[in-house]
Amino acid sequence: MVSRRHRSLVFFSVFLAVWAWNVSAELGRSEKDVGGLSLSEIEEKLQECPLVQALNEHKVANNPTTSSIASQIFSFLFPGSPAVNAILATLYISGPPNFLLALCPPNIDPSSLSVMVAFAVGGLLGDTLFHLLPEIFLGEDEHDQVKFVMVEPNKNLLLGVAIMVGFITFVAMDKGLRIATGGEGGHDHSHGHAHSHAHEKPDVSAKTSGAELDGTSSTLRARPSPSTSGLTPPLTPHSSSPPSISKPPSPSVKLSGYLNLIADFTHNITDGLALSSSFYASPTLGATTTVAVFFHEIPHEVGDFALLIQSGFSKRAAMGAQFVTAVGAMLGTGIGIAVQEFGGNSNSGSVAGGRGQGLWGTSLQWGDMLLPFTAGTFLYVGTVAVIPELLETGPDKGVELRKTGMQFLAMGAGAAIMLAISWS
Repeated sequence: MVSRRHRSLVFFSVFLAVWAWNVSAELGRSEKDVGGLSLSEIEEKLQECPLVQALNEHKVANNPTTSSIASQIFSFLFPGSPAVNAILATLYISGPPNFLLALCPPNIDPSSLSVMVAFAVGGLLGDTLFHLLPEIFLGEDEHDQVKFVMVEPNKNLLLGVAIMVGFITFVAMDKGLRIATGGEGGHDHSHGHAHSHAHEKPDVSAKTSGAELDGTSSTLRARPSPSTSGLTPPLTPHSSSPPSISKPPSPSVKLSGYLNLIADFTHNITDGLALSSSFYASPTLGATTTVAVFFHEIPHEVGDFALLIQSGFSKRAAMGAQFVTAVGAMLGTGIGIAVQEFGGNSNSGSVAGGRGQGLWGTSLQWGDMLLPFTAGTFLYVGTVAVIPELLETGPDKGVELRKTGMQFLAMGAGAAIMLAISWS
């Protein structure tokens, strides 16, 4: 009896040892497997949890799927893959604004576009603050299931660095253009400030019929009239050339026009990058970014068109130059598609490896850096490049108050459209 009990204890001890070894091995294997999971694989595992499945059922029951008019329009305009939709969006934002230039008179004053520019500012800032930044840090919501966000401090830091790099890139480009043009103004997107100075610059060589410049003073001295002097002045021609003939643009103005074309081409590349990266993030984000860029392109193209006319371009040549710069948007879209397809992103699952196998030990891939980069460029365009033009005022307080009210209404309308498009 004692030997049998002894054998039972030995067998039980061996069983416990084997069970403990298996449990520890399974725990070690599970810990190793968790460390090698990608974010999409972790999300799939979480969706298998009964509590998460119950939350999904609750979300579907309380948020029934409805197809809004905006979603139906976007589905019609963008029916393909992210790459196809990005190319279609680039054609949408490049074609119509350039064709509208045929309806613009050559002598259009860009400063008259301030209300349209304010509307574009509202759209750009609305898209950046309501869509791009939440998508960058939190991801896109889904109507049929809840989503979880894994916080990675270094990941958030890298995303912030990419936003800052996009912002600083446009600062450097604008600063370089100002240096190249002798400090007469960079590549702003409303062009009102530079053009107003061009219109207001007086011709110091011209003399009026009632006043002349004093050689020892900068003030105007009135000529004596014939009735007071008693002398009849000799008959002289009022001008040596007809007043309707304008002087040809100076070399600095021509240089400014050509530099503006280069800046416009570069800016269109960033537009293409924004479209491609947003469509790879989500269809909704791509559609809203397309709308924001489209609203921004209309006053932008008109302002560039007016600057080229003032630089000595004919209307046909100015339109042709704007079509050439539109190639930059297609180039940027192609670059963005290539980076997304070959560089991968953390949401696609196309890149092998765990959460620490990306950039600098994070889950980020090169494709994830395009969206924050373009968000930084949008912040610059919507604030530094345009807001100073909207802050300029004239001496007539009543006119300026009415103009300011219209600008704020237009800015609010642009932001409201971006908010309404994505509101659940």
